[in-house]
Amino acid sequence: MIMNNQTTIVKPVKLSGVGIHSGRKVELTFKPAAANFGYAFCRTDLEGKPIIEADANLVVNTKRGTNLQKNGVNIQTSEHVLAALVGLEIDNVLIELNSPEPPIMDGSAKFFVEALLNAGIEELDVPRYEYIVEQNISYFDEESGSEITIIPSKNYQVTSMVDFGTKVLGTQNATMKDISDFKDNFANARTFSFLHEIESLLENGLIKGGDLNNAIVYVDKKLSKNTMEKLCKAFNRSSISVTPNGILDNLTLKYPNEAARHKLLDVVGDLALVGCRIKGKVIANKPGHYVNTQFAKKLSKIIKQDKRKRVPNYDLNSKPLMDVNQIMNVIPHRHPFLLVDKIIELSDKHIVGVKSVSMNEPYFKGHFPGLPVMPGVLQIEAMAQAGGVLVLNTVPDPENYITFFMKIENAKFKNPVVPGDTLVFKLELLSPIRRGICHMQATAFCRDKIITEAEMMAQIVRKDQAKLKL
Repeated sequence: MIMNNQTTIVKPVKLSGVGIHSGRKVELTFKPAAANFGYAFCRTDLEGKPIIEADANLVVNTKRGTNLQKNGVNIQTSEHVLAALVGLEIDNVLIELNSPEPPIMDGSAKFFVEALLNAGIEELDVPRYEYIVEQNISYFDEESGSEITIIPSKNYQVTSMVDFGTKVLGTQNATMKDISDFKDNFANARTFSFLHEIESLLENGLIKGGDLNNAIVYVDKKLSKNTMEKLCKAFNRSSISVTPNGILDNLTLKYPNEAARHKLLDVVGDLALVGCRIKGKVIANKPGHYVNTQFAKKLSKIIKQDKRKRVPNYDLNSKPLMDVNQIMNVIPHRHPFLLVDKIIELSDKHIVGVKSVSMNEPYFKGHFPGLPVMPGVLQIEAMAQAGGVLVLNTVPDPENYITFFMKIENAKFKNPVVPGDTLVFKLELLSPIRRGICHMQATAFCRDKIITEAEMMAQIVRKDQAKLKL
């Protein structure tokens, strides 16, 4: 589940170019980010500098690229930038843009890779989560016949197989056996298009930033004099011709299978939207941004479910951050209703508490005496007390405050708790604390299983005000 530590870049780095569709000059800046930040875009040209996370669930369309949208703010053609980050195994970066789209550069991820390497890569002191594929997962698009499958593997591998049904391109395959191969063998594979697509894009006022240096053009139809004149005018060329291998004479192929390699690059970039590293082999048959991102959405959902099912590994014998006496300095509960023994992790967003369940618990005298089971409501209360420590830790004088429940939702009791069990409670804020209101996800673990989980909402109230209300 965990492999190595997370990474970011050492310093900010900037590069500029033109947007492929807008034709405007674009500045892009990669900036270091903290652990667990992931990838996110920032539109510096808009008021408030809104943030758009690199999240599969924010994909709104895949016309000529993978396009994200959040609160009406767009990011277009995100895939090449994200591929560069994944290909260098960089986990946390903020990508600032003064335009909806990154610069197209030469149509590959090469210049983004070079910029990131110049910025330097720094290891962070937080473990990296890696989703380990344990069974085959597939997505099939009936309309296009495209299919993506991921199967178990010792490392992250990708195979792309392209077949556009044209003689000029034919069938091509490409395989990346390890992510370390990306930088040297796939990052410089350039985007490509067919001549009929170029004509259509020009007629619709797109690819204003395109020139014959950032795309391979496969000639899948006869190049008429009229078409040649249009292309010469659009790309500021005096003449254009077709090479013997069926492409326009603007570029020389870097690889015989450069198209398949670029499709592989796109798969790597689009699957970055799942939000974590992947340990598995991806087999992409006729990949495209639509099928890539639909698969990413499906995989993202599976990964979220997997994270919730996995039981964290805590050292319960290590010195706690707070013992029971320190806990009583924060929350007002006392024996026999103090249900948290110690706190072993605490941040501004989460807390981990521990409760050892013994036969001496007073509720066992009346709750199934012949088969003692800890009441579910007390498990909820114990988690709430741990959450109270988290919340009251945000005020300078916690002894003057108290927390009251406002709401409990989606409570689930999955396994019984009996004497001798040790419960571990993890509570995470689902949103920032505002006006004393906190919304938390609570989970209780025991015996390598999830025992109980619930969403909780509570309010911080001063004790003197609480007495008035009561």
